[in-house]
Amino acid sequence: MQLREYIEMEQTFGAHNYKPLDVVLSRGQGVWVWDIDGNRYLDCLSAYSAVNQGHCHPRIMKAAMDQLQKLTLTSRAFRNDQLGLFYKELCQLTHSHKVLPMNSGAEAVETAVKTVRKWGYRVKGVPEYQAEIIVCANNFHGRTITIVGFSTDESSRSGFGPFTPGFKIVPFGDAKALEEAITPHTVAFLVEPIQGEAGVIVPPAGYLKAARAICDRHKVVLILDEIQTGLGRTGKLLAEEHEGIEADLTLIG
Repeated sequence: MQLREYIEMEQTFGAHNYKPLDVVLSRGQGVWVWDIDGNRYLDCLSAYSAVNQGHCHPRIMKAAMDQLQKLTLTSRAFRNDQLGLFYKELCQLTHSHKVLPMNSGAEAVETAVKTVRKWGYRVKGVPEYQAEIIVCANNFHGRTITIVGFSTDESSRSGFGPFTPGFKIVPFGDAKALEEAITPHTVAFLVEPIQGEAGVIVPPAGYLKAARAICDRHKVVLILDEIQTGLGRTGKLLAEEHEGIEADLTLIG
């Protein structure tokens, strides 16, 4: 098949939720990818950082094949001999006391929202269905209805309402605005350590440390969305480490 045929097939049978470059890739090795015409490209995107280890990494391929030859998949209706090991290693790596694997960053954010709301009602004593979560302008946390509902990107919101209530929006990088937005009903502050989709926006020095102190002072859960900044992508395992803090909930992917 020719380039145009692949593109037309995608356009015909696939929903138009992305606008990719008209390059049709067919294979990859390490940091390199090749298109169907044999042209080689340096993969600087790495599947939005999902393949930072490179394409076709031999150790990863071997581990996958070894496991597939023993046991492909189990539902959570059963236990298996790998899940506990994974939990333990991830907890030790991230200094967490418990982990909950999810299928996507958006699903992780949705779960965090549910978690802090229930914590607010059961532990903090917020009146039922009055919990508030503070987020930042120009955020990107995913594309579910709840998440786009507290986005300030109109193209992400248009045509999808009505939206889930219970969110306040403050400027990114402004610790004073964060503290002023907190009320007795505030259960959490959800923030990207570095804003990604907004254009890779690094906050002022000391912002995350100030946010940590404010959340502690007001008994508010600090949620750091490190889907894009975690796992070594900023020079440390988690971006929170640059300011010597720990989130109450850290979302990595």
